[in-house]
Amino acid sequence: MTWRSGLVIIVAVVIGVLAALNWGQLAQPVAISLGVMGVTAPLGLVMLGLTVVLAVLLLAYVIYIQGATLLQTRRHHKELQAQRNLADNAEASRLTELRSYLDTQEQMRQQRLTALQTQLLARIEQLETALNARAEQSDNSICAHLGELEDRFERSGTLPSSASA
Repeated sequence: MTWRSGLVIIVAVVIGVLAALNWGQLAQPVAISLGVMGVTAPLGLVMLGLTVVLAVLLLAYVIYIQGATLLQTRRHHKELQAQRNLADNAEASRLTELRSYLDTQEQMRQQRLTALQTQLLARIEQLETALNARAEQSDNSICAHLGELEDRFERSGTLPSSASA
């Protein structure tokens, strides 16, 4: 309970206690002027009745304000939830687009890698073929030079001692 509610309850109790203690004076009829005419009625009861009517009207007003605020809060909550859902959907869409973009980039990278591997293997094979041809040419050249040296030694008649054995 808030301090305002407690204050209202205390005032209502004080009014009730004062009315009960002074009931005799509140119920005495007196001449009351209503502006254009006069009436004989118990002034205390009229004032107490007007206080009760005022309290009921104020209570109805408070209930109305509370209900209107509650409805407005509910409407704002629904709008906020709709905006939150919209933002979540937009974020999910962005994430899906990002995932698609990353997948496409990964596929392109794999294709480039495969193409580079193919080119590298072809280049290695080409170099291996060239190396084998160069080695064979070098072997042939060395054999030819050795054959030529053997022929010279045979014509000259001098063979090294290791060659005659």
